[in-house]
Amino acid sequence: MLVLFETAAGYAIFKVLDESKLQEVDSLWKEFETPEKANKVVKLKHFEKFQDTTEALAAATALTEGKIGKSLKKVLKKVVAKEAHEQLAISDAKLGGVIKDKLSLSCVHSPAVAELMRGIRNQMEGLITGLPPREISAMSLGLAHSLSRYKLKFSPDKVDTMIVQAISLLDDLDKELNNYIMRCREWYGWHFPELGKIVTDNLAYCKSVRKIGDRTNVSSTDLSDILPEEVEAEVKLAAEISMGTEVSEQDIGNIMHLCDQVIEITEYRSQLYDYLKNRMTAIAPNLTVMVGELVGARLISHAGSLLNLAKHPASTVQILGAEKALFRALKTRKDTPKYGLIYHASLVGQTTAKNKGKISRMLAAKAALAIRYDALGEDTNAEMGIENRAKLEARLRHLEEKGIRRISGTGKAMAKADKYQHKSDVKMYDPSGDSTIPSTSKKRKFEEVEEAEEPVTPVVKVKKPKKEPVTEEEPETSAAAEETPKKKKKKKDKKAEAAEEPKEEEQEVAVSEEKKKKKKKKVKEEEDE
Repeated sequence: MLVLFETAAGYAIFKVLDESKLQEVDSLWKEFETPEKANKVVKLKHFEKFQDTTEALAAATALTEGKIGKSLKKVLKKVVAKEAHEQLAISDAKLGGVIKDKLSLSCVHSPAVAELMRGIRNQMEGLITGLPPREISAMSLGLAHSLSRYKLKFSPDKVDTMIVQAISLLDDLDKELNNYIMRCREWYGWHFPELGKIVTDNLAYCKSVRKIGDRTNVSSTDLSDILPEEVEAEVKLAAEISMGTEVSEQDIGNIMHLCDQVIEITEYRSQLYDYLKNRMTAIAPNLTVMVGELVGARLISHAGSLLNLAKHPASTVQILGAEKALFRALKTRKDTPKYGLIYHASLVGQTTAKNKGKISRMLAAKAALAIRYDALGEDTNAEMGIENRAKLEARLRHLEEKGIRRISGTGKAMAKADKYQHKSDVKMYDPSGDSTIPSTSKKRKFEEVEEAEEPVTPVVKVKKPKKEPVTEEEPETSAAAEETPKKKKKKKDKKAEAAEEPKEEEQEVAVSEEKKKKKKKKVKEEEDE
């Protein structure tokens, strides 16, 4: 087995003398405790030294990217190809795959090989002859510095650092400008309070104060280049009847100096915004088309870099910036937020409150594709972003029109308005509720009492059986009395019913009297118990 080992000075190829020791991975480090022991395990076969630092840097960058450099390819063809039957131990599995594809050499990468590489690195000075230790350390240091500088300069991750810094500075400038302008308005407001209400624009206010100075100079000052004619006339009129206090020239001088600061910072802010706009158009053109320069820059800044943002799924891009609300919602088991930084995009802003969630979800999905295209694609045009934005705008129009169509009908069949018919329900007055005297007859009352009492009587008999024989006979007689009129009614014809009505009434009265007696007896028995 051959071992390919990369150093700062060059490529070294070792021959493994005893392959059986590679099987014992845990105890392999013992074989490299001293240079003598290490020479019994591996032996240097070939060493290809780099000519200068530039060649070393090129070889190191090729190895980190998993590619075969010119010098490495030359060494492998020169030495290893002669012994193609032997395996080549490699520290990087990705590099081994490339060597196998291009040079048809069998490569090995395993824990034993990693331990072997570690042992060779520890005893490198003893195994590679002809290189003094001081020279190796100087080469390692020089290569490390060159490699770090190269990565910092040409790394695709670091290109968007300017965007992150610019958007952070822009936010800081906005905060500082707001504080300065508030202080300026409050300070000058003691002298000329009416100006703050007349001139609402902050930059115009500071320029006016800078030009006016003391309010007594307003009548002789020309503000036509700053304010419109109507506003200028209003300012001059207000200065004559102002309620402000008198201030010294020193106070006016400090206020004017503050106004100079505000004007300068405002100009620098506009310049910085133009710079950020150009950088975003160059680095992430598709994302800029989808969400705008400021929102795109804030997304990149929040993720750390464009490549990190490209690794996020669309659902994460949608709520990026609303992490606090998300975790609070998960903790309290409430609805999670629908949007984060993407809420400030123009497409989300122009929708109705009902459709903001849908549009933010669709916009995040398309923006995620645009970010990946910008970060990993080779083209720098914004065709994909323009196409996706057009789709989103069409979808937005469809959603907005959907709500209107529900009211007026569909596009094919318009809603038909039915003829209006007034239906009035006339309610008659019920005079029965006026009287408090009961309208039911005594006979009906007796029937209602019977119906109410009939289900109650058998329950009482089951629960509390009576000891007296008199109570048991009475229900039998009452049952017989009820059965007799029923049998008679069935036998008689309709003609004879009129003649027998008085008799039936007498029997019903007798039955009702018997039931009243029963009630009284039950009440007495319950009281006795």
